[in-house]
Amino acid sequence: MVNLSLYTTTAVIILDSDGNRIIGKYYGIKNPYPTSKEQKVFEKGLFEKTRRANGEIILYDNQVVLYRNSIDVFFYVVGSAEENELILSSILSAFYDSISSLLRHQVEKRTLVDNLDLVVLALDETIDDGIVLETDSNVIVSRVSRLRTDTTDIPITEQTFIQAYHTARERVAERLLRGV
Repeated sequence: MVNLSLYTTTAVIILDSDGNRIIGKYYGIKNPYPTSKEQKVFEKGLFEKTRRANGEIILYDNQVVLYRNSIDVFFYVVGSAEENELILSSILSAFYDSISSLLRHQVEKRTLVDNLDLVVLALDETIDDGIVLETDSNVIVSRVSRLRTDTTDIPITEQTFIQAYHTARERVAERLLRGV
């Protein structure tokens, strides 16, 4: 039987070198691990199975799991046993590569925790409720790291009161510094 569903991903998990969760997002109505306790048991077993392995893919607890490790963190993408491994592999590669770019190629526990907001945004740009949104890491990085618009480029008549106040304050400070 061919799986024609858009819901490709059961979970995306990032664990540290001790098997503790950094991020764990579980998706779908038919989530085989609905409670936090079941998720922790699955993650511990998965970590024990993969921490010394050199592969990229395993079948664990009737789930296809693709994984990758970097220094002291493990990235996992979990799908059902019927799921296409190539799709899961492209998800894992896109997510890992986008995180690597966002963190300036320092993919380790400390930088992940310090930049958890960027990691979660990158994950949300990659997968939404188990549906793959994007597999191009450059697009994910550009969406996550969009520069905020500089208020000095917006005409003062279109700025909010606070933005106009800050712009005026910056301009006065610049003039005072030039006059000194």
